[in-house]
Parts: sequence; C-alpha cells; structure tokens
Amino acid sequence: MQKKNVKMEVVNPNACGIDIGSRSHFVAIGQGNGDVKEFGVYNEDLHNLTQWLLDNEVKTVAMESTGTYWQNLYATLQAAGLEVILCNGKFTKNIKGKKSDVQDCQWIQKLHTLGLLSGSFLPDEVTEQLRTYCRHRTNLLEQAASTSKKMQKYLRLLNLRLDVVVNDVTGLTGLKIINAICNGENNPEKLASLRNGNCKKSEEEIAKALQTNGRNDYLFTLKHEYLMYLNLQSKITECDVQIEKMLNVQINSDDEKRQHHIEKKVHKRINKNSPKNLDINLLSYQYFEGVDLLAIEGVSYSTVLTLMSEVGNGIHKFETAKQFASWLRLSPNNKISGGKVLSNKIPKGSNRLKIALRNAANAIGNLKNTALSNFFNRISHRKGRVSAISATARKLAVIIWNMVVKKVPYIPQTEYQFLDQKRKKITAMKKLITKFDISTDDLNLHL
Repeated sequence: MQKKNVKMEVVNPNACGIDIGSRSHFVAIGQGNGDVKEFGVYNEDLHNLTQWLLDNEVKTVAMESTGTYWQNLYATLQAAGLEVILCNGKFTKNIKGKKSDVQDCQWIQKLHTLGLLSGSFLPDEVTEQLRTYCRHRTNLLEQAASTSKKMQKYLRLLNLRLDVVVNDVTGLTGLKIINAICNGENNPEKLASLRNGNCKKSEEEIAKALQTNGRNDYLFTLKHEYLMYLNLQSKITECDVQIEKMLNVQINSDDEKRQHHIEKKVHKRINKNSPKNLDINLLSYQYFEGVDLLAIEGVSYSTVLTLMSEVGNGIHKFETAKQFASWLRLSPNNKISGGKVLSNKIPKGSNRLKIALRNAANAIGNLKNTALSNFFNRISHRKGRVSAISATARKLAVIIWNMVVKKVPYIPQTEYQFLDQKRKKITAMKKLITKFDISTDDLNLHL
C-alpha cells in the first residue's frame, strides 16, 4: 500500500527556534544537521547569534520562557528588528523519544514554522520597569513583616509583653518603646510614658507588661532586628520615590492623561503598607485616562497599583474580557469529551495580579449590602467561600477590563442582577399559582 504524505501549511517560512539554557543557547533555522548552531550567553555571543540569524534571512524567532535566562536575548533580538515569540514551556514539549538540546530547538523551529505556537503576554518596557520597583517593594514588605515577627519573639523572651497592650508593635507607641529599650531604658514607668495619645491601654497597664528579665543576649538580637526593620523601611521609602517618578514621567508625557483630575476619596481606607506621599487615586485616574477603578467596592490602592505595574496599558492587548480573565487563570478550564464535562477546575498557577484580585474579592466578602458582596454571598452559600473568592475575582477582572478598555463607568447593578435569581422568583410564583389555582380573574379582582 502506498504511503500518503500529509502536507501542512507553512505559516512562518523564515522561522527560527531557540532552546534557552543557562550557559549556552541552541539555535535552529531548519531541520538539517547544518542548520543548528550553539552560542554562548555573553553579550558578544548574543550579538553574534543575532547577526547569524540576519545573515540567514530569519524574520521570526520562537523561544521558551526558561527562568530569567531569556530576557537579555529577547531584548537583543527585538532591538535588531526580529519578531520574537516567547512561549510557555508546556506548549513546546517534544514528542516521546530521545531528548537533547539540538532536538529541542529543532522541534521549536518546526512548530513555529507551522504556526502552532502562540506568544505569551509581555508588558511594554516602561510597565516592566514599574513592575520591577513594585515587586521589589513587595519583597521588602515581606522581609519587614518577618523582622517584625522576630522583634515580637525577642520581646516575649525578654518578658516584655508589648504585643498584649498594643495592637501593633511597629506602630507609633510600639516603635518608641522598642527604641527606648534598645537604647538601654528598662524602667517600666518611663517606657509606658512613651505611649501615644491614641493608645487604648493606660500607662499603668502598659507598665505592668514591660517588666524585663534582663537577658542581654535577647536584648542584643532585638537591637539587630530593630535596626534591620528601620533599614527596610528606608528602602521601602526609596522604592516609593522611584514608583512616583515612573508614574509622573508616563503621565506628564501624555497630554490626554495629564488633563484628568479627581477629588480625594476620604472613605477609602489607606493601609499602612501603601506607598507614602503617593496619591494613587489621582495617579491611577490619570494613568487610565479618566477611569476611576477605586469606585469599585473592595478595590484598594494596592490592587490598583498592582494592576498598573503588572499589566498597565497592555490590558488593551486582550480582545475580550474573557481572554483577560482566562490569562489570569480565573476562568474554569472545561475539559469535554463525548459531550460530557470531565473537569471544570480553575487552572493552577497565580500571578501577582490574580492574588491582588483574590484579596480584593475576600475583602468584598466582608462587606454588607453591596452589589458585589451580594454576589459573593450567593456563591458562598452554594459552593463555599473559596469558590466565591474565585468567582468574585473573575467578576472584578471583567469589570476592570470593561472600564479600562471600553471606558464603561462602574455602576452597581440593581435588584434582580442575576438571571438565575429572577428565574427562581418566577418558578416560586408559578408554584403558588398552581397550588392555589389562581386565575387571571382572581388577580384582576384583587387589583
């Protein structure tokens, strides 16, 4: 029997596939033995790789997103005018058999030539720089939180129960007392006199909690943790300055953004970890050209800042709100076979924006008598709080996309906002009509 050759359409005739490595990159411009070449990772090697592709008339390049090793090569290839597609590793897995770097790069080249690879979302360069500052700031906040816990630990070991008499040991009262302890003060009455006027506990009660056992080793470690905490706070302040500069540069360079103005939101609570001396309400309103994202209940300043740094104006790259929610991995991944839904779980994986939206959804769940909190409670009653958080986070993503892309203002939905809720009411009415055998004449009589 004669074999049949199955032909597939070549979408990218001048395509290249690159297998990214930590010490070298394997590049394939074809499927022959002489079409594969290995290059190093130094800057000179990257320019040689780019020149080799240009000499072979390569127009488009596909590579895997392997750690952070791809970033310098990606920037070099883009600067040379090549179209670069960054792919998720799960879409470029090779078929069963022997695996090598040469085979991997040729397999990527073959898939890209046939148009079977899709690129990942990447923000623009300015948003990427803002993302670096914001992510570094988040890391500093996590380190500061860890340092705060260690300070509480050593205070307890010193029998200084400051955590009992103040809500936050890193607040105004707590830091003053810790500073005095580190400077050698151990008189409970003098330490208690440093309390802030807003502190609920009296000086007498605070003094009872501050009778130390005098362990010098614990005092030594407490000093180190306190100095480390102050150092981290100064680094966070420096990050806030850089974030403000980045946002002001983007806004002041665009007349369309600079012309917008909005009043302060007094009702919005400002978390102590929010950037200091930074009006995110105004900056976000100008950044998104007149879109007030803080009008959504449950959305905080940190949520908006995360959106600006992780996606920015790149949100316009998503054609629909469903695509945006799917990219965030907030939409169910329906697996259907034989007309039957085998699985509809939300895909694994979380980026920082997804986490921020889930935190906002959790805050919405604690509100009362709002459009989104009613939606949250309805899902929570039926499927539990975890599912309600995911569903509300997805709803927030859809609302944000429509507000930013379509310029649709946020208007909380009124009664009967959910179709199935309306259906339940109609079904209940039909049952009552059937039960009591109510006719149209009876209804007209009562009217």
